This record gives sequence, C-alpha cells and structure tokens, in this order.
Amino acid sequence: MPMIAPLLGIGCAAALATLAGGRLALKIQDRLHLILGFSAGAVIGVALFDLLPEAIESGGKFYPPSVVTGVVALGFVAYMFAERAFSPSTKRSTAAEDTGGQRGHLGAGSLTLHSFLDGVGIGLAFQISVALGVIMTIAVLVHDFSDGINTVNLLLSSGGKERNASRWLLADALAPMAGIACTFLFRVSEHSYALILALFCGFFLYIGASKLLPESHQRHPQLWTSCTTVAGIAVIYLAVRFANL
Repeated sequence: MPMIAPLLGIGCAAALATLAGGRLALKIQDRLHLILGFSAGAVIGVALFDLLPEAIESGGKFYPPSVVTGVVALGFVAYMFAERAFSPSTKRSTAAEDTGGQRGHLGAGSLTLHSFLDGVGIGLAFQISVALGVIMTIAVLVHDFSDGINTVNLLLSSGGKERNASRWLLADALAPMAGIACTFLFRVSEHSYALILALFCGFFLYIGASKLLPESHQRHPQLWTSCTTVAGIAVIYLAVRFANL
C-alpha cells in the first residue's frame, strides 16, 4: 500500500512524457518525414534493444530462446495480416482517409496497449524489488516521449485527422497509469509476461520496418531522413544502456 502514491506519480510522469512527444509531432507536421524517420528508428530500437532482450531474459527460465524468437515472428506475421485486412481498397481509400485510416487506428492501438504493458511492467518490477522498479521506470520514461510521437505519426501518416490523433495520444498517455493500477489487482506470471513482450516485439518490428520507414522515405527520400532513423535507433539504444547501468 505505501507504494501506491509513488507508482501513480510515475504513471503521471509517463503520461506527461507521452503528451509532450505527441504535441511536438502535431506542431511540426511540415517536418513529418524527419519525425517519421526518427520514429521508425525508435520503434525498431525499442523492439531490438528493449522488448526482445527483456523477453529472452524473463522467459529464460521457462523457454529456450528459439521459442521466444518464434513468438516474435508470430507477432510480426499476425500484425502483417491484421494490417492488410484493415488496409482500404483503392475504391474506398478516400473514405478511409477521411475517417482516419484503419491502419492508423490499428497501429496506435498497438502502441497504446504496449504503453499499458509498460505500466504493468513497472508495477510488477516494484513487486520484485525497488531497484528493478527504478530501472524499469527510467527505461519507460525515456522512450515514452518517442511513444507519443509514434502514436501521432501513425494516425497522420495513414490520413488521419488531428482530432483522432489527439484522442489516441490521450489514450496512450493514460495507458501506463492504467497498467500500474492493474498490478494492484492481479499478478501476471513471469513466463506469460515474457511471451507478451515477444509478441509485441514482432508487432513493433513490422510497424517500424514495413510502415514508418517506407513512409518516411516516400515522403522525402533524402539523406537527412535516413540520418534521423539512425538517430532514433541510437537514442533508444543509449536510453536502454543508461537504464541498465
């Protein structure tokens, strides 16, 4: 019970970081190709440097690495089929863009659910030890800013309107707090948590490599766009390394 107030404070900090990133993306849409490039790198970086290592480490006592990577592949393929199922046909592409684009909603929903799991991860980490909870909190806070940018970009790059992007941004911002609150009601088994992380690693690899990266290059194929992708990967790598010191 004494941890409730600090954990809710962490949830508020995560919400503010997410909102700050999303608002920045909304204000500088004329540089959207650069933000998309950075977001692609950040999403791929989160998958490779945060989600995958954590899934392998958490599931190491229960599964061989091949099982974890198999679930990553399953997540990649599942998201591919889901994304294509929601892809608008040529005849109704204009209507899809007018309503915000189903692909954008699907991607933003995935990011929001990931943010919810971030909150669950923070709550469970504090159940194990304060030190682990602090490490998890630092990692989440650092990349929540990028999460806000990514959520907005997925809506805007799919033809979504700003009001829809703002709604998903708010949902993404509140998701970590909801995840933290849920950990006071139940416990997620360590082996299940590892597989969930692996599944979302596959989701994020698809979003970054097959959605954001091609979209950024198509909008403005120049060297600076590629540089921002490298920067996004580097920022997440350094953030994770710093959090694990």
